[in-house]
Amino acid sequence: MKTQKMFYSLALSVALLATGFGTALRGQEQKQKKRPGAIRVQVNLVDILASVIDANGHPVPDLIQDAFTITEEGVPQKIERFEAETNRPLDLALMVDSSMSTFKDLKFENEAAAHFIRQVVRPGDTLSVFEFSESVTQLSEFSDNVPTLQAAARRISSGAGTSIYDAVVLGSNSLKRRAEGRRRAIVLVTDAGETTSSYKFEDARRAAIASDALLYSIVIRPVKNESGRNTAGEHALITITDSTGGALFILDETNQLDAMFDRIDRELRTQYLLGYYPNPMPPPLTYRHVQVKVNTGDLVRHRSVYFAPGPPQ
Repeated sequence: MKTQKMFYSLALSVALLATGFGTALRGQEQKQKKRPGAIRVQVNLVDILASVIDANGHPVPDLIQDAFTITEEGVPQKIERFEAETNRPLDLALMVDSSMSTFKDLKFENEAAAHFIRQVVRPGDTLSVFEFSESVTQLSEFSDNVPTLQAAARRISSGAGTSIYDAVVLGSNSLKRRAEGRRRAIVLVTDAGETTSSYKFEDARRAAIASDALLYSIVIRPVKNESGRNTAGEHALITITDSTGGALFILDETNQLDAMFDRIDRELRTQYLLGYYPNPMPPPLTYRHVQVKVNTGDLVRHRSVYFAPGPPQ
């Protein structure tokens, strides 16, 4: 009996020692996780929407995955996701410049915008209408109700000044709040005469990149000669548009607007979705430069920059 008691006592001691060791080990692991300066790594799939355009400006359909190559900072990447002519739902911010410089054609712009809304909004999509002059006003919530959205477009009224940077920031931020897994785009119609923004160019560029939205800029030039107009906004839009993978179109007459809306609608319906896991892993909180090419030699429009996330909290 004495031997049996000694055996039970020894077994209990070993169990307590093991328990204590396990607790200490878990505590050490927790301390390690909380140790200042420790970085936990998370690799995120990078999605790239690509539009392939031929020499005549028409979208190129029916390409296969092997037609595409992706590089990040010059390093080839393995394509892990591919959707040809993706039918993912679209959230779109339609932003119309209502400044005095465009007032003479504002009624036509409103009707062209209403026509575009009827074309572009498909089942599952949403759109919001904004006007901007010296300030930016959201005239409708994101919705798929075409008559309501058209009524909002027809309410656009004239103002003074042109706040392009503010429009890009507020449009980008509104799209960033939309659900994940959807496509995002801004269609911005303006004379590009930036005059009254509170935000700066770099604010607008950062917001557009962070939103993952494509920016389609339609610039209606009131004066053809560059020496006779304010070109600051135009040059800024070229840079921001290139970063997001959208496109910038220059019109000399407002009556070309309908055709340009049609072109954007066709492009939005023939996009390719490509995804890859960055290798090597990008440093946290850095801008990364991406290039997509096709073996057909056609033009590929895509976002050329993304912002690598920081370590998870």
